[in-house]
Amino acid sequence: MDPKKVELIFLSFQQSNPIPKIELNYTNHFTLLIAIILSARTTDVSVNKITEQLFKIADSPQKILDLGEEELKSHICRIGLYNTKAKNIIKLSTILIENYDNSVPIEFNQLISLPGVGRKSANVFLNSALGMPTLAVDTHVFRVSNRIGLVKEKSIIETERSLLKVVPKKWLLYAHHWLVLHGRYVCKARMPFCKTCIIKDLCEYKKKC
Repeated sequence: MDPKKVELIFLSFQQSNPIPKIELNYTNHFTLLIAIILSARTTDVSVNKITEQLFKIADSPQKILDLGEEELKSHICRIGLYNTKAKNIIKLSTILIENYDNSVPIEFNQLISLPGVGRKSANVFLNSALGMPTLAVDTHVFRVSNRIGLVKEKSIIETERSLLKVVPKKWLLYAHHWLVLHGRYVCKARMPFCKTCIIKDLCEYKKKC
């Protein structure tokens, strides 16, 4: 895509939503990481419903361990993959206590070594918690960036690498959020709302409806 067009796309996003924020609710770095893990293949709305009560009683690694795996499952059983997520959260909490003095590490490689934390989750955490200009690629970012023509890639990792090359540095702090929100509310998978899209004249999608 023409760099001038890329610039106009992100300028449009910025004008529409100057300071976008993650839609997951959290109270500290630990609860943010837990919410991100819980959000895998689950909507943020669903995660917020279960964490509203969970984080009132367990907002630290030790409190999660005190709660125990079975009790944790009872709190998160309404979302997908809750058994695996509960196991990972218990293991992660133990590691944070034993190796990181109850704190969430802020190095990318340390983050992705934690149970249940992949590249996307690590980048979302670093961006949302610490304001680092990372670009996490989830299903929304992958779909939107390839559909509108920012990049033309067939995998998550290649999309991430290409986006980091084409997105100007000044937009990186919020680029992930803008693309996620655009994919969540406008450029939907089955029926994109092209007629009301703020970047419809810049988008290179050939099947605009």
